Amino acid sequence: MPSASDQSTAAELAGLVGPLGNLPGPRYAALARRVRELAALGQLPPGTRLPAERDLAAALAVSRVTVASAYRLLREEGHASTRHGAGTVVEAPAADPVWTTPSTDPAILELAHAAPEAAPQLVPAYREALDRLPVVAAGHGYAPGGLPELRSAIADRYTARGLPTDPEQVVVTAGTGDATALVIETLLQPGDRVLVEHPTYPGALALVTAAGGRCVPVAVDAGDPDAVVGAASIAVRQSSPRIAFLMPDFSNPSGARLSAAGRRRLAATLWQQGVLTVVDEVAAELYLDDGPLPPYAAGLPDAATVTVGGLSKAVWGGLRVGWLRTDAALAASLGAALGRRQLSVGLLDQLAAAVLVRDLDAVLEGRRALLRERRDVLLAELAARLPGWTAPRPRGGLSVWCALPPGSSSAALVAAAAPLGLVLAEGRAFGTGTAFDDHLRVPFTLPAADLRTAVAGLAAVDAALRSGPPVRSLARPVTVV
Repeated sequence: MPSASDQSTAAELAGLVGPLGNLPGPRYAALARRVRELAALGQLPPGTRLPAERDLAAALAVSRVTVASAYRLLREEGHASTRHGAGTVVEAPAADPVWTTPSTDPAILELAHAAPEAAPQLVPAYREALDRLPVVAAGHGYAPGGLPELRSAIADRYTARGLPTDPEQVVVTAGTGDATALVIETLLQPGDRVLVEHPTYPGALALVTAAGGRCVPVAVDAGDPDAVVGAASIAVRQSSPRIAFLMPDFSNPSGARLSAAGRRRLAATLWQQGVLTVVDEVAAELYLDDGPLPPYAAGLPDAATVTVGGLSKAVWGGLRVGWLRTDAALAASLGAALGRRQLSVGLLDQLAAAVLVRDLDAVLEGRRALLRERRDVLLAELAARLPGWTAPRPRGGLSVWCALPPGSSSAALVAAAAPLGLVLAEGRAFGTGTAFDDHLRVPFTLPAADLRTAVAGLAAVDAALRSGPPVRSLARPVTVV
């Protein structure tokens, strides 16, 4: 919205809605649908006050009854509420729980979670860790905040990437998600707003909701990634979020990557507005076509951001070692909060992680080569078997964010594929409310043969949903995931 206030004016909203006569269905239903779409795109963040019924009716050249009926429908669906003294306000209804837990069934093609198999350096790292374990085992076995050698290795890597870091600025956690949870649970108060990309990582949305926070969605588009800078600036002025959760590099699931200039502008804007940014870098170094970009927080005061990362994507999801990096004082505070929850991340895992972080360039080189090959296989299969789908080529990350043809539903596809042993995450899992049912995230983390089987299954399910009989089975080899 062009307005800098927290209220959408009638003229502004009418301009975004457009002529109701061009939309299908009754006018009140069309108006309600357009408001829902604008909210899902982040153009009407939660908390935005909608125009008075009379004013919007005049701006749209419709009756006041039409606007009143649309507002009533939005309230009934949970997309709006009436607040004393504030009129009708945009709300973000809770989404259905549509993201499954990872499957360990070897008969399942697991594509609900973008998680490749272990890098070849994992087992040797654990062998080296076992050799060094006797020295550590002579102590009490606790390392609040992380083993000094691991914190030092992580700090050195940040410094080499252009973000000078001391070990005191690093806290070791049980994975990237654990680092994010630590920040949200420690710093967020019930009712606080959190600016999130839309679409974004489902785990972040769940953490905000569990902490009593409210998500403020801002649309991201891999085709125009820097557009989020202006949209976020407007959303911050309208909604005053306490925290922002961003994935500047290969955002999950869209694959959007901010340019060097875009991340500088966005970082400065949020810092100037007093918003603490949680920067998720889990995929930051999984660039497949381009090279590295400066870290998001480069050039900012350390207290402006909490950068979270880990080894789950670069090395293996089963290695539950992650970290956060921020100002030393905030790191100490977050470390103390972590200590109240758990005294230490497992020391054998930390010893192995220290080996891997020191050798991470070699690990990443192999991981990128593997992902490039699998990405190209997946894109070729999608183009051949599902030509009606739009599958943009991601320049990094772990998945393709597919736009489905008009009338298709990712929820229907996921439900129909599950009995066949093909498990996926429907598009709604990555948004607030009911957004993105017209999208499906397809990771390219499985071996090429499994990706071909998965796309063949998706094509069969898609055809069956459109016109044919139910699909009964997939011909595929058994794969351990």
